[in-house]
Amino acid sequence: MMDLLRYDFGYDWPWTYGHALAGAVFVLAAWAAWRARALWWSAGLVALAVWAFASAIVVNAVMGFSVPIPLPTDRFLPSGDVRVLDAGAGSGRSTLMVLLARPRARVTALDIFATNYGISDNTESRLRANARAAGAEDRLDVATGDMREMPFGAASFDGAVSAFAIDHLNRADRQRTYAEMRRVIRPGGEFLLLVINNDRWIRTVFPFLAQHGYFGPQTAAERWRTELEDAGFELIDDGAVPGTLYYLARTSGPTMASATAAPVGTGR
Repeated sequence: MMDLLRYDFGYDWPWTYGHALAGAVFVLAAWAAWRARALWWSAGLVALAVWAFASAIVVNAVMGFSVPIPLPTDRFLPSGDVRVLDAGAGSGRSTLMVLLARPRARVTALDIFATNYGISDNTESRLRANARAAGAEDRLDVATGDMREMPFGAASFDGAVSAFAIDHLNRADRQRTYAEMRRVIRPGGEFLLLVINNDRWIRTVFPFLAQHGYFGPQTAAERWRTELEDAGFELIDDGAVPGTLYYLARTSGPTMASATAAPVGTGR
């Protein structure tokens, strides 16, 4: 419960407490229908209230929209003494995922901090405040930039993560991002990708959005594997947690850029 109050990731209210608000409205409407002896209406509205309150629990307790993302696989950079890039870091849920799970890691959070994608006031200061709340700001660097054209030298990082960011991009931009990932991750380094999974959790909680292109069909799992392999990554682990597909891949060998360019400092 304390973690729900500790962080402020800035998600717009429909994503965090919209279901609870809808549940309260359904309860009031059901009470009014019962008073008017419209019993079938009342029963239907009670059922909607149950769905709404259950969905609020799923969003906040099961999928954890208001807390840092749990690391979905222990196989990601298990040594922990590493430099990690978070591409499309937003307000920091995936940045904190790495900082908390790997307490010797240093993370560079990259974001354009311009468009919110559901985050109100998507700023560097919000990200830093969340890292401070986690007691990990001293291991955080922040850089402003586009994941399709990263402001880092070749082989600057031991690994990278990207959570619910690359799946906002079209195919051409995803391919550009994969190429940039291979350039900035050292040979043999690791890349952990997290994307929305149109599973039973998503279909239950967001039934009116589950067919939206962002969520994609369930068969998207194979598409992500194919994209990563075509981009030159070796897939070493994959799986699913509520609402999420994850893919852990390794750079299969040095890119031309990493063979000719020296690493440079990152972050600010």
